[in-house]
Amino acid sequence: MRTASISRKTAETAIDVAVNLDGAGLYEVSTGIGFLDHMIEQLSRHSLIDIALKCDGDLHIDQHHTTEDSALALGQAVKQALGDRRGITRYGTAYSPMDETLSRVAIDISGRPYLVWKAEFTQARLGELDTELIEHWFHSFAGEVGLTLHIETLYGRNNHHICESIFKGLARALRQAVEIDPRKADSIPSTKGTLGGA
Repeated sequence: MRTASISRKTAETAIDVAVNLDGAGLYEVSTGIGFLDHMIEQLSRHSLIDIALKCDGDLHIDQHHTTEDSALALGQAVKQALGDRRGITRYGTAYSPMDETLSRVAIDISGRPYLVWKAEFTQARLGELDTELIEHWFHSFAGEVGLTLHIETLYGRNNHHICESIFKGLARALRQAVEIDPRKADSIPSTKGTLGGA
């Protein structure tokens, strides 16, 4: 089983996270930001990655540290669980519809973190979550995993739908990319022989 646990504590947040890449999409998420919890739960359910994440952050200041650090810790756990990335499919793509919204997510577990973000929100908050922090969550997650991540909302009006379609798109792309390819289960999917291992 490809599993990992991370404990990350700073003066701003205290986070414990555990993941199982070969899970069933089971989750237990508590960040203190309800909408962020909902999005990470969607990520777990649709990727089939089990995620347990508990964050106590300085929400009396604002949501920035909790949002950023939850992505950093989760990304660190996924990276650790991937190990040297031997046998993974590596690439994943998903078109993610939600009512009037359609988003496209493409990833490469390359060891080269990069985010292309083409999505916009027309309201300042979704529930309690500041929408300006959503892009930052994906940037932080991609940076820790070592993920080349392209996100584009092709069209959509409802801000909730836009955000949720992006998280579900990432989930479906991750599900593909972390799967073990039975034809190459003993090798690293790169001509270099490395994907920026653990």
